[in-house]
Formats: sequence, C-alpha cells, structure tokens
Amino acid sequence: MNRSVNRWNIAVVGVALILTGCEKKQSKPMPRTVVTGLTVVQAHLEQMPDAVDVTGSVHARESAAIASQIFGRVQSVSVHEGDPVYAGQVLIALDDAQSHADVEHAHAIVASGDQQVQAAEAEASLARSTLARYQILRDRKTISPQEFDEVERRAQVATYKLNAVQSQLKAAYASEAGALAGAGYTRLSAPFAGIVTARKADPGAMAAPGVPLLEVEKSGPLELDVTVDESMVRSIQKDLSVPVVISALSATPVQGRVAELVPAAESTSHSFLVKIALPPIQSLRSGMFGSARLGGSLHPAVLVPQAAIVTHGSVSGVWTLDSDNIASLRYVTLGAKHADDVQVLSGLSAGESVVLSPQDRELGGSKIKARQ
Repeated sequence: MNRSVNRWNIAVVGVALILTGCEKKQSKPMPRTVVTGLTVVQAHLEQMPDAVDVTGSVHARESAAIASQIFGRVQSVSVHEGDPVYAGQVLIALDDAQSHADVEHAHAIVASGDQQVQAAEAEASLARSTLARYQILRDRKTISPQEFDEVERRAQVATYKLNAVQSQLKAAYASEAGALAGAGYTRLSAPFAGIVTARKADPGAMAAPGVPLLEVEKSGPLELDVTVDESMVRSIQKDLSVPVVISALSATPVQGRVAELVPAAESTSHSFLVKIALPPIQSLRSGMFGSARLGGSLHPAVLVPQAAIVTHGSVSGVWTLDSDNIASLRYVTLGAKHADDVQVLSGLSAGESVVLSPQDRELGGSKIKARQ
C-alpha cells in the first residue's frame, strides 16, 4: 500500500516539475524594440501670468459725431458710409432761409444804429460848442444864470443820448455776430480727415441740437477697445504688449500695445475700458470683432513644447520616459499656448522626460535612445 502511494506522489511531483518548466519557458521576456533618432526634452516649470481672454471691437483712435447746434431741416447730405472726407469739408447743409433773414435783419439794425450814433455825435458836438460860448458870456455876466443852466443841461442830455446810442450799436454788432454764427451752423463740416462710418439723416429730416447726423472716424491707426474686470487693473500697464486676434482676418495673433486705461470704472458693471493700439494691418476695418489676452498674477505652470503633443481624437497626450527610457503614453490636460510651448494643467510633472515630434509612431514599451 505504501509503495503505491509513493508511486503516486512521484508522478504528481513529476507533473509539477514539467508544468513549472513550461511556465518558466512561457514567461521569458521578449526583447524590447529600441528606437533611435528621437529628441527627448524635459517638461519645465515657469512662472506664468493668469491669462484672461477679453473681447471688444476695433475703433479709430479719434472719432466724432456730427450734430447740428440749431433746429433746422436737412437740405442736403453730401456723403455716405465709407466715403473719405477731408478736414473742413461741408458734409451737411441745413435750410438757411431763416438764418439768411436773421443776418439781413441784423445788418439793417447795425446800419440804423450807426446812423443814430452819427446824429447823436453831431448833436453832442454842437451842444458842447454852445456850452463853451455860454461859459464865456457867463464870465462876462452878459447872460443870466438860468440861461446858462439850460444850455449846460442840453449839453449833458446830448452826451447821455450819445452814450445810449453807442451802447445800442454795440448790441447791434453783437446780434449781427450771433446771426452770422447761426448762419454758419447751417453748414456742418468734417473736423478732421477720415472716413464716414454712419449716416443717420437724409434730406428732409429735422435736425435738432445734439442729435448725431453723421459719424466720422479719423484716418490713421486703429485700436481694440475691451473692458476688463476691476481685479485685473493692477496688472495692466501702459505700453504693455498684448497678443490680439482679429478673427475675421486671421487666427494668428498680432502684437498690440496698451495705449490707454480709462481711470474711471463703468458704474453698473465696475469694469474698466482698455484701449489697445494695433499695428497697421491690411484689410483691418473699424467695427471688426477682436480678442486680446491679458495677464494677471503669476503662478507656476508646467510647459512642454507643442511638438511633443500627440492627439487621439479629442484627447491629447505625450510620450513619457521612465528611468529606463521606456516609453509610455500619458494623457494630459492642456491649457494656454505660450510661444512654442503649451501649458499642461494635469497629467505631467516638471522634470519628466517627453519625446519631441513623435509623429504617428507607436512607441509604447519601446526603449528610446535619445539623439545626442
């Protein structure tokens, strides 16, 4: 009986030894693929500003709303939207019949006042001469005091009358100047050379003081006007370089410059207006939509070259290397771009090695021999 059990145990041990040998034979590691000629870089840490994208519209640095200073009917409008204008060019003419009548009336009052002054001067001159002769007669005691008093009072009255008509003439001249100015208000001119951006009145319309009839923007450089939250004001300085994208023209940013930060906030939103000067750009027009990236406080950010990023559908990743230079795909969350680098928000730490420009290669499990 014991001999049979021993034989059974020997058989079991033999089978176990055979299975163990097979298992060891199957678990023998396969040789790894070695990939050469690739460049390996390290993710690096930099202090980056909190970037905020703000949007706005393109405008000329100077603009003007053309409005009448008097009530009147629009007689003619000589320009349309997009027309270039020169400084002093008459753009709108109002009906000037009433203004012309006011000027003629003022001229007549001035002429009448001038004649009255001349008559009063002659009368005052005669009264002064008469008074001088009567003074001689009084000194000789050839006239009574009453006669002298009457002549003296007539001379005083003549002087008062002259002063009165001279004041009236000054008032007439002032009225004439006002009438002439009012006649000038019937011709609305361009304050500077530029382009008409809006026409808001046609012949026959009624013009009223302060109501815009035309809008003109000055020729020259354009700017992007954006509004920012009050929390960002401290980080915005004049002449700060700002990347700007005009979506209607190109997705490539151009470098703008902060020209002005309006010091007063808008009362309801507590936001501030920032004017960003733009470089000369062909086809750039006032009214186009644009966005600018403004920076806030600094924070540490992990950056890798954009050439290290691989995409699988809508997912982004990088090929990372372990201590043995074995490649594995690491999926990451990306942030803002900074020149040739891109910020990695999660999935990668500073100092880790990544493969640059892997293209469409499958590197998983491969040993990477970096280019020297």
